[in-house]
Amino acid sequence: MTEGNFVDYVKIYVSSGKGGKGSTHLHREKFIEKGGPDGGDGGRGGHVYLVGNKGLWTLFHLKFARHIKAGHGGDGGGDRSTGADGEDKIIEVPLGTVVKDKETGETLFEITEHGEKQILAKGGKGGLGNWHFRSSTNQTPRYAQPGLLGIEMDVILELKVLADVGLVGFPNAGKSTLLSVLTSAKPKIADYPFTTLKPNLGIVAYRDFQSFVIADIPGIIEGAAEGKGLGHYFLRHIERNSTLLFLVPVDTPDIRAEYDILVNELTKYNPEMLDKERLLVISKCDMLDDELKAELKAELDVTFKDVPYMFISSVAQQGLTDLKDKLWKMLNE
Repeated sequence: MTEGNFVDYVKIYVSSGKGGKGSTHLHREKFIEKGGPDGGDGGRGGHVYLVGNKGLWTLFHLKFARHIKAGHGGDGGGDRSTGADGEDKIIEVPLGTVVKDKETGETLFEITEHGEKQILAKGGKGGLGNWHFRSSTNQTPRYAQPGLLGIEMDVILELKVLADVGLVGFPNAGKSTLLSVLTSAKPKIADYPFTTLKPNLGIVAYRDFQSFVIADIPGIIEGAAEGKGLGHYFLRHIERNSTLLFLVPVDTPDIRAEYDILVNELTKYNPEMLDKERLLVISKCDMLDDELKAELKAELDVTFKDVPYMFISSVAQQGLTDLKDKLWKMLNE
């Protein structure tokens, strides 16, 4: 999938169908002069449904489908025949899609399971035919109900990537490289900021045919929560991760300061981020010899008493098995 094809935010207008009107038909038949009312009911208007599809990873297919309308219900007929129901519209969305009312900003529901089906806009009810209004004092009612109107609404569909582990770090921290060596994902990797313009997902194969999903979130910079850089646009994807892996290169001047900036940006965006499991991973450690690594470890033991940390090197394939073991343990505790 190309960068431009990853769409995680769309606005669409949906309208359900209006119900058909009831019939005022009076029964007519040879040798029966006054057959009485036999008008049927109108059919209901079509619903607009959202259905989860695990085969979709983006909202790109809805980028240009700005208006989605269900069919109208058919009118009732004679002989108490009910009008046809309007055609339903089914919108397939990837798992993790949140649906919001554009006017109020209220979250209506979210789709998290394959095959999950939710009504977004209910079709209007069909009107009752004159058959329902007959009585001993009104044996020939010449009126019926009109169908109810459908629902029209502007909605926002927002995708929050579903992954077990989210990679968090500054641009050029090595997140894409780590994802590429842990999984079979092939993210774009280059030596300039913001190489990643969309979240990349990969499946980590673990022991005994087990697996978990890891997501490389585009780089966060200081001020991301206020809208600087690209990171703020993708912070919503981190909300879904149960574990956050903070990646900081070993050549960073102040590892604690960089970690604190990342945590601060996540907290400003959503304070609930503090409740997630966290793991600090120091990358590019093939640059250190044993003596330097021991010195750094002694320093980190003091400054990171509150967070577990590990040393790895994606390029040299160092510490990756231990990293997978640690993540698996955190996910399944």
